[in-house]
Amino acid sequence: MAKALFGIKGRMTQHFSGDGSVFAATIIEASPMTVTQVKTTEKDGYQALQVGIGSRKEKNLSKPVKGHLKDIAPTRYIREIRTVDTAERGAKLDVSVFAEGDVVAVSAISKGKGFQGVVKRHGFHGGPRSHGQKNKERAPGSIGGGGRAGGRVVKGMRMAGRMGGDRITVKNLKVLKVDSEKNILLISGAVPGKPGTLVEINGN
Repeated sequence: MAKALFGIKGRMTQHFSGDGSVFAATIIEASPMTVTQVKTTEKDGYQALQVGIGSRKEKNLSKPVKGHLKDIAPTRYIREIRTVDTAERGAKLDVSVFAEGDVVAVSAISKGKGFQGVVKRHGFHGGPRSHGQKNKERAPGSIGGGGRAGGRVVKGMRMAGRMGGDRITVKNLKVLKVDSEKNILLISGAVPGKPGTLVEINGN
């Protein structure tokens, strides 16, 4: 079975290894996923497993989704795992697909930070703090002009704007602990998003 799983990001904690080393770790609650559809190359043009994650009330589902999930408990999220492996509709996938020591990549939507300036968004150093400067410490500086690119602002110019809310993938994280009874994975380091964010875990 494909080494891929969806889960909900929890809080961060510390994990002590057998030799006494301590690691920063993130708790991910990965309740069993239900296979809602098996996609094949012949019918859909690619191979994948469509899975349902979490639970929700049936009254909150639209009629098309109710029909799609016929005979399957209502799920909060429906996502796909691209894999050549097959499984029957209704099959369950849980944390047992991973083992301690596995190296994984975790993807999620990062925290939204709103409209930010160039110092926070791009790491600009700002202007000089002396020689008559009054309120230009965090200003972006020149963005173009007559001598550059024909007097226009070139595409890709780093400026102030909306920050965060992007899909981020962190690679080479290690599975520190697998708790099959509580459906919990302990993964080294920090992963994108805030607690409660849906994260995707892919094994190498």
